[in-house]
Amino acid sequence: MGMATADWLARHSDARVQLLDAYCPPHEHGAHHGETRLLRQAYGEGSSYVPLAKRALKLWKQLEEESGETLFLSTGVLNVGPPGAPFIDQVEASARQHGLALDSLSGDQVSSRWPGWALEASMHGCFEHEAGVLFVERIIACWRARVEQSPQVSLVTGAQVIRLEAGEQSGWVAVCADGRRFGADRVLLSGGQHIAPLMAGLGVELPLTRVRKTFAWYECDARYDTAHFPGFSLTTPSGAIYYGFPDIEGAGFKMGRHDSGQPLEAGEAMAPFGEHEDDIRELQQVVERYFPGVGALRVGAVCQYIRTPDEHFLIDEPLPGLLVAGGFSGHGFKFASALGEALGLWLDQKQRLPELALFGLTRFSSSREGTS
Repeated sequence: MGMATADWLARHSDARVQLLDAYCPPHEHGAHHGETRLLRQAYGEGSSYVPLAKRALKLWKQLEEESGETLFLSTGVLNVGPPGAPFIDQVEASARQHGLALDSLSGDQVSSRWPGWALEASMHGCFEHEAGVLFVERIIACWRARVEQSPQVSLVTGAQVIRLEAGEQSGWVAVCADGRRFGADRVLLSGGQHIAPLMAGLGVELPLTRVRKTFAWYECDARYDTAHFPGFSLTTPSGAIYYGFPDIEGAGFKMGRHDSGQPLEAGEAMAPFGEHEDDIRELQQVVERYFPGVGALRVGAVCQYIRTPDEHFLIDEPLPGLLVAGGFSGHGFKFASALGEALGLWLDQKQRLPELALFGLTRFSSSREGTS
C-alpha cells in the first residue's frame, strides 16, 4: 500500500515523498510475495467493495499498458460452495447489485465445463468472466522502478522503524533501529504486523491480529493450464474456505486456505511449512476430494494475514496527520492500485473518499482512545 501510494503521489502531486521499507521490495517479509493473487469484482466479502474493485481493475490495466509488462492474466474466477454458503450468496448479491456478468452453475455443470473439478451435483458455482490473476511481485517491481525515477520520491530500504514520535513543531518522526530519523508533515503507516505496536507507542490501540498461513504448489496435468482452468475460491460443506490458481507458466497448481491459521505476535518468527501437523493435511484432503488431476506436492510456503475482528480493512486517521492502512486479511492486494490512489488523495489533499468509510475505526468502539 505504501508503494502504491508513493507511485500515485509521484505522478499526481508536487509533494516530496519519503518511502521507508525495512527490507528491499519486492521481498518475502510482508504480504506481497507468492507470485499471484486473485482479482475479482463480484465480491464475497461485501458489495461495498465492488466500486473499489472496479476502479482497481481499470488502474491495473493502465499500469500494465504504461509499463509494458504482463501484470494481469484474464483467467476468470470460479466461486464454488454448497447451496446457501454465505460467501457464494454474497458473490451473487454483489453481481446483481452492480450489474456484473456472472454465470450460475450446478456442481455437475462445473465439472463438465472444467474437467479439473470433481464436484457433487448439489454444489453450486458462479463464474466471473472479467476476473483473473495479478502478478504481484512484478507489480511491486514496476512501482519501485517508477518511484525511483521520480525526482520527488526517496525510497529508503533497510529502514526498520521502531518508534513514531510527534514532531517538534508539527508532523511525525519515524525513528529507525540504526538511529536514523525521518520526519514528515503527513504520514501513512502501512507496515503490516508493525502497525499496532507502533501505534500503541502513541497510546492508540488498534484491533489488529497476526496469523500464520500456508499455501502450496502441486504437480498437475493439462486440465489445470490457464486455457482450461480458472482461478477459484472453494467453500467446503464444513465451511472451510480455500483459494487457488491454475498452472501459470509451469509453476504448478497453487492452493491455500483462507480461514483458520496460527496466531502470532508481531515480530515472532513463522514456523516453516510442514512444521504444524495441519499444514499438509488441510490442503491434501481438498486436493484429493475435488481435483482429480492434481498430484504430488511440489513446495509449500508460509505467509501472514493481518486481520481485524470483522476481517474488513482498517484505514483511518487516528491522530491528526497520521494515517494507518492495515488489516488486509488476505484479500487486500487486488485493491492496492485503487487504495494507493485513495490514500494519496487523503495524504496530499486531505480528501477522504466515501469508498473508505467502511474501513474506519469507529465501527469497533466509539470510546476507543484515539478513534475519530
